[in-house]
Amino acid sequence: MTSTIYDVASRAGVSIATVSRAINAPQTVNTTTLQRIQEAIDELSFIPKAEATARARRIHRQIGVLAPFFMHYPSFTQRLRGVASALRDTGFELVVYNVDTPEHARSYLHTLPITRRLDGLLIISLKLDDQEAMRLVQHRLPTVLIEGAHPKLAAVEIDNVAGGEMAAEYLVAKGHVRIGFVGGDRQLPGYAIGTSELRYRGFTAALERHGLAPVLPGFAPRTSTHEEARLQAVDLLQQPAHPTAIFAGNDTLALGVLKAARELGLSVPGDIAVLGFDDADFAEYIGLSTVSQSLEESGRLAVEMLLSMLSDPARSNRRMRLPLQILERDTA
Repeated sequence: MTSTIYDVASRAGVSIATVSRAINAPQTVNTTTLQRIQEAIDELSFIPKAEATARARRIHRQIGVLAPFFMHYPSFTQRLRGVASALRDTGFELVVYNVDTPEHARSYLHTLPITRRLDGLLIISLKLDDQEAMRLVQHRLPTVLIEGAHPKLAAVEIDNVAGGEMAAEYLVAKGHVRIGFVGGDRQLPGYAIGTSELRYRGFTAALERHGLAPVLPGFAPRTSTHEEARLQAVDLLQQPAHPTAIFAGNDTLALGVLKAARELGLSVPGDIAVLGFDDADFAEYIGLSTVSQSLEESGRLAVEMLLSMLSDPARSNRRMRLPLQILERDTA
């Protein structure tokens, strides 16, 4: 027998109104109560009646995009542009869900599969645990991850560790032996992928193979803004044995490094070479050398993969890894 909202309320020990709020406005429900309701929904395999009808009739043609702080990162904007371009003329509406807290991530990943009127979902740079991934699968919401991966879900992957290695090898090949790193992911434990950290891991591993160690600022980064990067770069460039090259964890951070060099009267790349990561829109205009990961292409390919899953559910676990390349411009 199909479970009802009354069954969920009884199992969770709450009112029907609270269950309704947990489904439609989870941010208004106490975290502990929300968890009980979510567990009851999962245990009972509950699907709201209206949504079940909508799925049966396939009257809603919407693709959702779930991403953390998408408005703050050029990489998210460019990926979304690729998504929007690929959806043009398909008849699907694009719906963007911005994640700015761990609670937002958990509630979206719980409610989207059962209540949102989505035909498919794209998830950008978010970590999913096994329960969250299985919920997407069990509720038959076709999903493609971008920059992340889970064995149960399709994905367009980017190897950030390999990208960091590539950056180190490039700068070493240019003759640099004192190479600095400027990074700093937002502190979002548990749900956002720390791309800067992953790139740093590959960067240091490659340097170690050459008997080198990265030159680091004397303080730990707190954010991933260009101002934070400027402060890190000033610290690096004022050290007695300052680096002759700096790898920035993304192109936004590279802007801060370039500003620091200008403030200190250093020429780029004569006194200090600068290498970024992402190939953001502005990179070509300012002549920034960078590791390109084809941002728009990742969004476009993810949509193509998702649409193929909608037409043939057997294609639900495909994986694609995009190639990375160094774009040599003026700064390194």
